[in-house]
Amino acid sequence: MPGGRLTNEDRQHIAAALAEGLGYAEIGRRLGRPASTIMREVIRNGGPDDYGADRAHEATRHRARRHKQPQPPAPPTPDSAHGRDPRAVQDFTESFTALLVQQGLPRMEARVLACLYVTDSGALTAADLVQRLRVSPASVSHAVAFLEQQGMLSRERAPGARRERYVIDDEIWLRSMLAALQMNDALVAASRRGAEILGAGTPAGARFQSSAELLLLVSEAFRQVMERWRHSHATGSAQVSTPSPGSSTWTSAPEPRAT
Repeated sequence: MPGGRLTNEDRQHIAAALAEGLGYAEIGRRLGRPASTIMREVIRNGGPDDYGADRAHEATRHRARRHKQPQPPAPPTPDSAHGRDPRAVQDFTESFTALLVQQGLPRMEARVLACLYVTDSGALTAADLVQRLRVSPASVSHAVAFLEQQGMLSRERAPGARRERYVIDDEIWLRSMLAALQMNDALVAASRRGAEILGAGTPAGARFQSSAELLLLVSEAFRQVMERWRHSHATGSAQVSTPSPGSSTWTSAPEPRAT
């Protein structure tokens, strides 16, 4: 059938037609196949001058058997100590990845970041990531390059080690907030400029002025939060402030420390 797999008989016809000097289009017409199918078949199996029907058929069967081999099971997670439930860790990792995607991070980058985040060491090599995520080295390389550019991880090489490791630390979100703060400050400046050009007394100008006031409050809040975080970690008394449900008051609660 056109579009189906080539049979051994088809390959015998191809070999005979090549010996006659026929082109791919004519061979395809005789077999009811696209010329591109004939060309791929011939090039994959030695080219026009070295194509053998029996050899090509056996090579195709070998490739089919190789592709049907089941993939090995995913390797156990090395960081499953401390009495953790592996299934619970896996479920959390997947939900955390989905959350990062919802926040705008590309999926592959989110998977790499989540994989690093749930490890106690916070550091993995490219080979580790390939094994754990079961993706290609190229996928890991692209994701790491993006995350490094965003300041969400760094590279390091332990003394005497040959491979680089990709590392995250406790300040990953601090750097992310700093980048957001810089963008917010730029929006404040642009909104103020818009209000000035359009006129604060006009509807458009007033809209920009109102935006500038709100964004300025956001920037000030960001700076206060980052300063509190730096101070708490410098003194070793990390605290996080969480709002009471249904109210605007804030209470301090101890932040769990990694063990």
